[in-house]
Amino acid sequence: QVQLVESGGGLVQAGGSLRLSCAASGRTFSSSAMGWFRQAPGKEREFVAAISWNGRTTYATDSVKGRFTISRDNAKTTVWLQMNSLKPEDTAVYYCAATKRSSSSYYAPRGGDEYDYWGQGTQVTVSS
Repeated sequence: QVQLVESGGGLVQAGGSLRLSCAASGRTFSSSAMGWFRQAPGKEREFVAAISWNGRTTYATDSVKGRFTISRDNAKTTVWLQMNSLKPEDTAVYYCAATKRSSSSYYAPRGGDEYDYWGQGTQVTVSS
């Protein structure tokens, strides 16, 4: 079992930066792939970024490539999403998610159905 708590959201002007954190508890974090998703009002949840259990593989959706970076520290059981050059269209509730154990260095799924644990979300609002 993994419990996830996101933090770091807030209100920022376009062009600004935020760093989201996801603190995990549970014995399987270090062997779990982690992902960030977001959901804007009236829209479906969408994939943002993912990272394999050891950090060797990362993926990001095209709209955030070059602006957002996902990283993790298994010793601190934390995953981060560094968001730079924020745009109003990045406004959404951001969710952290974890898979069950995976031994593959290449497993960093982009589908929400592949994640087993979810946080409660943190609001990010980007003003123009």
